[in-house]
Amino acid sequence: MEERLILTEEWDKVFPESKKVDHRKVTFHNRYGITLAADLYAPQNAAGKLQAIAVSGPFGAVKEQSSGLYAQAMAERGFLTIAFDPSFTGESGGSPRYVASPDINTEDFSAAVDFLSVQDNVDPERIGIIGICGWGGMALNAAANDTRIKATIASTMYDMTRVNAKGYFDTEDSEEARYEKRKALNAQRTADYNSGTYARAGGVVDPLPEDAPFFVKDYYDYYKTSRGYHARSLNSNDGWNVTSALPFLNMPLLQYSHEIRSAVLLIHGEKAHSCYFSRDAFEKLAGDNKELFIIPGAVHTDLYDRLDVIPFDKMAAFFRQYMG
Repeated sequence: MEERLILTEEWDKVFPESKKVDHRKVTFHNRYGITLAADLYAPQNAAGKLQAIAVSGPFGAVKEQSSGLYAQAMAERGFLTIAFDPSFTGESGGSPRYVASPDINTEDFSAAVDFLSVQDNVDPERIGIIGICGWGGMALNAAANDTRIKATIASTMYDMTRVNAKGYFDTEDSEEARYEKRKALNAQRTADYNSGTYARAGGVVDPLPEDAPFFVKDYYDYYKTSRGYHARSLNSNDGWNVTSALPFLNMPLLQYSHEIRSAVLLIHGEKAHSCYFSRDAFEKLAGDNKELFIIPGAVHTDLYDRLDVIPFDKMAAFFRQYMG
């Protein structure tokens, strides 16, 4: 039995509603029994079995932000799409709240494939996924494990295991640095258990310090302003549970990415602080159905919502080519 979720029926996205697609809320469950909430977008007046795409991300965002925008834009191009909130976040179920897991969140993508596979208007042999930011890494991990996924796009990708274990730009890549992180996080576990609550890590810093690095200003410009703020977004508010970082120190997401046989498209902005994640991930991929697409001049959050930057037509062509 799926957990009964309370879903908002009003349009509360940070992007305008398209008149070219039909929209409704749906729920599905993963194999851990967590019920996930999603927005389903379908091309108006579509007939027959459609190609389908599941979308999630960025890390700490909700489906009312970037993933919903991507899903709606791809539905305008003829795909049936869902944008889902990962386990423990947004309108999805799971307790305690605000927990991230490299395993469970990878499973969320496969659960979305489960759901799409049994829809009457979906061709189960033509299902793809899109992961944005931290969910780009989850998407690649899902593609390595789930052979039903015919094509994967990772946009402005983060490898959350790498950034947690090694720090930004690998500046904390030492056994001693990781030991100190583990020591602090495990002390927090004790404190959380003792208090009966989970300390939150905090979302994007607010107010913004004058000397903040550019990438922090980039995040602030999206999550903390009318451009992208959402009341359910972790990044817009109090962030993840502090101890969510623990499993990412120990579980490399891209361990078997070289074994992905299905098609993969990595999209990143040339000026994004995170571009090294996609460049390095691409070097591990094998086969002639893999592509790295670098967008000149674009920064990390340009690929969250800039309709003049996100290459939706290229993405649609990629899915059509590799999903048949």
